[in-house]
Amino acid sequence: TALEDKSQLLADGELKVTRKPLDGFHLLIAEDNELNQEIEATLLRMNGATVECVEDGQQALETFLASKPGDYDAILMDVQMPVMDGHEATKRIRASDHPMARTIPIIATTANAFSDDISAALAAGMDAHVGKPLDVKQLCKTLTDCIRRING
Repeated sequence: TALEDKSQLLADGELKVTRKPLDGFHLLIAEDNELNQEIEATLLRMNGATVECVEDGQQALETFLASKPGDYDAILMDVQMPVMDGHEATKRIRASDHPMARTIPIIATTANAFSDDISAALAAGMDAHVGKPLDVKQLCKTLTDCIRRING
């Protein structure tokens, strides 16, 4: 009946409202600045993602290498970090024999947004670049675009 169709429409509308853009995504964040890490993690969790944070590129590399395929949908990689920077960590991830090494989306997060910085991030093997301060809508769109490209 028409009434049943209308209630179905309402139920659908409610589902659309409660669905978050990053629902079901598991992300690894490499960020050495504690405040930036907290803000980034909070923004991503508010949009439905589960998040694990590490403090430098070496930890990002080790955490990724110890993971099973599917543990992470993407890595958000700060470029300038102590111990190992984001470019080097990305190169080592891409060169590793991990089953996801060549396909996991790695997104540079950096305040350096000049074309040379973006080119360097892409040359290191990163899939995309998001400038700081982070624009949460742009970050969510970049993540979903990169993850969908891999997962079809």
